[in-house]
This record gives sequence, C-alpha cells and structure tokens, in this order.
Amino acid sequence: MTQAARLVRHRDGVPVYDYPAHPGTPPVSVVRLRPGALPEKGRHIHDFPVLTYLADTGAVYVVAAGKAIDPAWVGDRLDVIAVFFDPAALDEGTRSPWPTWRSHPLLFPFLHGHTDGLLQLRLPAQRKTFWDNAINSMEAELTVRGSGYRQAVLAHLTLLLIELARMTDDVAADLRRSGEPLIADVFEVIQRRIDGPLSLADVASELGLTPGHLTTVVRRRTGRTVGEWIVERRMAEARALLSATDLTIAEVSRRVGIGDPGYFARVFRQVHGVSPRAWRS
Repeated sequence: MTQAARLVRHRDGVPVYDYPAHPGTPPVSVVRLRPGALPEKGRHIHDFPVLTYLADTGAVYVVAAGKAIDPAWVGDRLDVIAVFFDPAALDEGTRSPWPTWRSHPLLFPFLHGHTDGLLQLRLPAQRKTFWDNAINSMEAELTVRGSGYRQAVLAHLTLLLIELARMTDDVAADLRRSGEPLIADVFEVIQRRIDGPLSLADVASELGLTPGHLTTVVRRRTGRTVGEWIVERRMAEARALLSATDLTIAEVSRRVGIGDPGYFARVFRQVHGVSPRAWRS
C-alpha cells in the first residue's frame, strides 16, 4: 500500500489497512494512482474512508470503509487521485469518534452499502475547478508542511466532504432515518465499560442477544467485529491518556481496562506499529 495506510490484519484472507493514528502522520494523504503501478493490486479493505477522484472526467468514487475493494476498476485510467484521511482528525481530537463513519454527519456517504464498495458520483461541471484547486492545495500543503499545514489540509478536506454530503443527500437522509439503534447500543455498552474487563459475550449479554447474532450484525454494518471495536475504543482512550497526561504506562493500561501492562504494550504496538512509550515521545 502506501505510507498513508498500514497493513494490520487479514479478514477472510483479504488484507485490511488502517490509517496510522500517529502524531507524525499527516491527517490527510493525497496519492496519485498510475496504471500498472497501484500500491495494492489485489482485493483489499480500507478500515478508514477514502475518496477517489478522476481529474479528467470529474468522477468521484466514494470508497466504503470496511468493504473489500477490487482495484481492477482503475484499469487504464489516467490521473486517478486517492484522498486517504484519518476520520478522527475531523474532530481534531485524539479520541477517535468511533465508529466515525456512522456518527459524523459529513461521513454518512461512506456508509452507502454498495456491494462492490464503490459509490460513483459525477461532479457538476461548475464544481470541477473547485475540486481541482482543493486537491492541488492539499498536495502543496503536504509537500511543504509549513506552520499550520495540518489545519489547512483538514479545512480543504472538510469543504470537499461538505460538497460530497450535498451530492449524496438521499444517502444521508436514509441513514438518519434508520438510526441503527442496535449498533448505537453496542457502542454505548463499550463506552460505559471500557475501563474494565469486557468481551463479546459481555456485550451480547447486556443486549439480550447471542454472541453469534451480534457478531454477524455488527460486522455486516460496520465492517468490524465487536471485539475489534473494543480494542479500537481502548486504543483511542490510550492515545488520549498518553498525549494529555503524565500517567505511567501501567496506569494507562489499567484505565483502559487491560490489567497486564505487558499485554497492553503488545496490543498497542500491534495496532500502532510502535510502543506506547515511543508513541508518547
């Protein structure tokens, strides 16, 4: 893949990439895809939102987070631009607004549910120049990385997402109407019990469901299992504590519900690629 995405696991044999939640990683990455030189040539999953823009035609592809994508759709197209971004950065906080693509109104389009994971849109002719300029500006900011570049690229990204939300108003309206009450209940349980022992069976028991049924529903709707969401929430809380406090690693581990600091460190390294101490420094 690219430095903007990191292989974290496989799902049914398909590689899954996340966006590195690391202070040194820009919140947005712009990648130009070339025929025959794709960063990932086989089916793969982005565990974060991705926009793909065809500059020559003004077509926009909304890539659903958590869906397996076949890059063959790029084909021989020229000047295909992919915009990767960390959804947590939209709230400018260390705690990821999980699951961001459900809770953040600007990211509703990434829940479009198309079976191939791609929602194709066509820009109005009068908006193409705006998109070209916004993407070029993001590339320039990311190249120079001057003072305030993170805020600048996020501002450009936000404007593109507003445009996208307006183009997919029906998708957003459907999601608002559906409400996803069961998924909301799952995350409420995880949030409330994140500082103690918690398993799939615990969440299922609180909701009066079997673990198997709950796993199927959550994975189908969000692209992750309940266990993966528990880890995600623990790691988001850990990042916040490491950034905002001087707590020892052992105390951070305890506060995110992991009694063994050694196990906590191993999980943190698996998720972030570095140790908690290295991430803090």
